[in-house]
Order: sequence, then C-alpha cells, then structure tokens
Amino acid sequence: MEFSVLGPLRVRTEGREIPIPGHKQRTLLAALLLANGDVLSDERLVSLLWGQRPPTTVSAQLYTYVSRLRQRLGGPVELVREPAGYRLGVRDAVFDAAEFQRLSRAGHATLREGRHDAAARLLRAALGLWRGPALGGVTEQLRDAEAPQLDEARMAALESRLDAELAMGEHRQLVAELTGLVARFPLRERFRAQWMTALYRCERQAEALAVYREGRRLLAEELGVDPGPALTATHRAVLSGGLALDGPAHRTATAVP
Repeated sequence: MEFSVLGPLRVRTEGREIPIPGHKQRTLLAALLLANGDVLSDERLVSLLWGQRPPTTVSAQLYTYVSRLRQRLGGPVELVREPAGYRLGVRDAVFDAAEFQRLSRAGHATLREGRHDAAARLLRAALGLWRGPALGGVTEQLRDAEAPQLDEARMAALESRLDAELAMGEHRQLVAELTGLVARFPLRERFRAQWMTALYRCERQAEALAVYREGRRLLAEELGVDPGPALTATHRAVLSGGLALDGPAHRTATAVP
C-alpha cells in the first residue's frame, strides 16, 4: 500500500487508488500518517478536523470517521484506539513523506562529503516525489500545522540539489531555473547566491552584481536587514574573481544544511 501527502492526499494499493471521501476523513488519515506511529490525542484530532468550534456531537463524529477509515483501508493498516487517542500502523506500506525525508537526508550528507553527482541523484529522487503543494484536500488547520515544515524541507533539498549541480559545472543549464526561483522567492538568499554563481560562470559578471544589488535593496526595504554571510561572500567572490568552478569560493559561498 502507498500513502502520499506530498500533493493531494492519495492512497494506492496494487496499482489502484483507494478513494478517501470528505476532507475531514482525509485530514484524519493525513494527520495519523504524519504522526509516524505516535498516538494523536482526541483533543488534537478534534482541533485538526474542526478547529476552535467543534460540534456538540464531536466524539461520535470522530468515532464514525475512524470506523469508516478502517473499512476503507482494510487489513494492511492498523488504526488502533489507545487510552489517549488513536495510532496508525502501516506495516510495510510506502509513505512518500518518510521516503522524501530519507532521500533528502542522504542527499544532504552526500553533498557534505563532496560527492556531487551522487548527491544530485538522491536529491532529484527526493524532489520527484512531490506532486504539487503538500496536503491537498485536507482541512486548513492541518495544512497550517504541517505544510510549512514540509515546504521548508522541500526548499532545502532544492537548494542542495542546485549546489550539487553547480559544483558539477551545470551552471548554463541552471540559469533559467534560478531566474524563476528568485522571482518567486526574492528574499531567499541562497537562491540568489546560486543565481549569481551561475551567471558569473556564464561570463555575465555585471548581471551577477545587479542581482546582488537588487537583493540588498529588497532585504533593506522589506525586512530592514543587510544580506547574510552567504550572499555577502558570493558578492565578494564575484568582485574578486573567486567563483571559478575550481576556485575556493564556490565551496564556501553557500552552506549545506
């Protein structure tokens, strides 16, 4: 059985999809999956399903959703009532969020070891598990609680993948992607530093400096802060000519988580 939350919630078994109707039932399943086998209390589940204004029949409704979910998922899944709440056991099922975490951690570690090609492969595989914005089809309460950390992990994996590919000499192929990323996330300094690096290695030094100036202006106007160490180091490296592919600056201008 396969469970997916990196996109709209999806459950598949033997090549067919198991429909989970209703956003509250989907929320119940997603919340239990993200608990990684820990017990979720009734109070927490009620908060994730109904927010601050649950119905007067909330206990009966929660029990009904749990019963329906058990029927939908069948034997391979154990949805267990514990004294404090509910726990989901998925045995040998594949869970995309857990697989993403495993691959991305391995990719970050491999990048720190300087094995850029292997790191890029691992991180591409991790990012390939995403099918869209995380936790589609669940309640706003669950998205607000869980999506930010999933999204941040995705961004960190993307940044590390770009670091690995820059180190492999793929700067020309990355300029367009980084242009779009900085347009979407103009205050994310690591993307900006990577864009500057790619531009510089494409012999576009003036454009790399303009990218820095624009980033410095945005940080000052919107946040009232100066560029951080990584972006500042990249700027200095552009000015000093230290961003050549085999130069020391490309190893220090960006940080690996």
